[in-house]
Amino acid sequence: MPRPTKAEIAAAHGQTMPDIIAPDLDVLFCGINPSLYSVVIGHHFGRPGNRFWKALHKAGFTPRLYDPSEDATLIDLGYGITNMAPRATARADELTKAEIKAGQALLAAKIKKYRPKCLAFLGITAYRIAFAQPKAKIGPQPDWQNTQVWALPNPSGLNAHYQVDDLAEVYSWALHNQRQI
Repeated sequence: MPRPTKAEIAAAHGQTMPDIIAPDLDVLFCGINPSLYSVVIGHHFGRPGNRFWKALHKAGFTPRLYDPSEDATLIDLGYGITNMAPRATARADELTKAEIKAGQALLAAKIKKYRPKCLAFLGITAYRIAFAQPKAKIGPQPDWQNTQVWALPNPSGLNAHYQVDDLAEVYSWALHNQRQI
């Protein structure tokens, strides 16, 4: 697939992306919101600098390194992808706190309908805002909607605090420490 043009990326501002979701998933990964690039190519975590797919593989979630174009095949492994806020932006910090908080209600409806065993929230700052937990740390959080919750680092290339190996280590810990609910 050719790289999107600047005009295509600009036109994606405010658009949404369909979830990759099914009932009774082992893990539902929840991004903050879709990137403009991802919306244009139609695949989650599609921006070249995003480390989600590398971290997922290194952590042991996938048997090989998946390409963003294979995002729908995660369902076969028991995983899905959604976003807290549906509106695509160039950067997550373009979202308002009100949008993130409103996203919690949308997410609650998805959790109630699809009943994943675990919600892996990818972005500690957005988690703190959405769940009114200003002191939350990376790792397990209180169960929510009868679902186990993990707050994990955002895999965006803009998150300089975590490199791929660091992300993989934390994601792996979450994979191996899920409780059976």
